[in-house]
Amino acid sequence: MWDPRAVIVAVVADAALIGAFAALGRRTHERGVLGDYGLGLATTAWPFLAGAAVGWLITRAWTSPLRPLRSGVGIWLASVVGGMLLRAVSGQGTDPAFVVVAAATLALLLVGWRAIAFYLQSAGSAGQV
Repeated sequence: MWDPRAVIVAVVADAALIGAFAALGRRTHERGVLGDYGLGLATTAWPFLAGAAVGWLITRAWTSPLRPLRSGVGIWLASVVGGMLLRAVSGQGTDPAFVVVAAATLALLLVGWRAIAFYLQSAGSAGQV
């Protein structure tokens, strides 16, 4: 049985972290977070958000949204692979260095927050926190 609150938290966390990744990347490369027409962040983030959505479907993450291995790894892989494919077909860059940085950063973010949440949830249910 799935917990709707955990699903909402996980979806919002994933979207916020992917958005933060995109914003930081835009800021780092001096493109302005929102860009010239206010769509820069959306243009940068949408491929990774779409990839993450596919990852949610493939892993059925709503059944265990806080599990770092069962849900987090699949969502991360789909966000990177799907995101890079969508970036390529939409004319955005897929430089090998960017692929490595994106893969590492998104792994840390999408799997990392779940590992922390899973640990805290497990420790809390054991009465340790």
